[in-house]
Amino acid sequence: MSAAIKVSPQTVCAAEEISFLGHAMVRATHARTIEITTEEHLTPRGDCIIGVGAAKGVAQLSKSIKKTLRSDDARVRFTIVAPGGEFSFYARGSKDLSFESTTDMVIRTSGFVCGRTLAIKAESSAREIPRDLVRTLKSPEAAGLLRMEVFA
Repeated sequence: MSAAIKVSPQTVCAAEEISFLGHAMVRATHARTIEITTEEHLTPRGDCIIGVGAAKGVAQLSKSIKKTLRSDDARVRFTIVAPGGEFSFYARGSKDLSFESTTDMVIRTSGFVCGRTLAIKAESSAREIPRDLVRTLKSPEAAGLLRMEVFA
């Protein structure tokens, strides 16, 4: 006798894509965060940064994304896309998100929230991104995309 598994459909309530560029100093070794920035430069201390020259910081996100993510019940699927590969993982929203930063977007594995935070309680950090994808993002010519799909 076989048992049928019921899968509840997920409805995307809001979606947005943010373009960014690779950088020669991308390391993606941080154990607790993933970040993209509008800044053009990157120092060795930026071990969570996977892209520079982002189209926007969290402050410029669409109203629908911000509204949907400002819920403790919100789930978001992030997909990092670059030439030759992609990597997806889930995180959570929070009623405490303020979306203040005009330069940064930080996805955190912890529950910490500040003006730079995009999402919390992520399943993955920068160090879990496949190394082939990280090598691609080390190229300044690499065009990356951070895709967000929020489920509420």
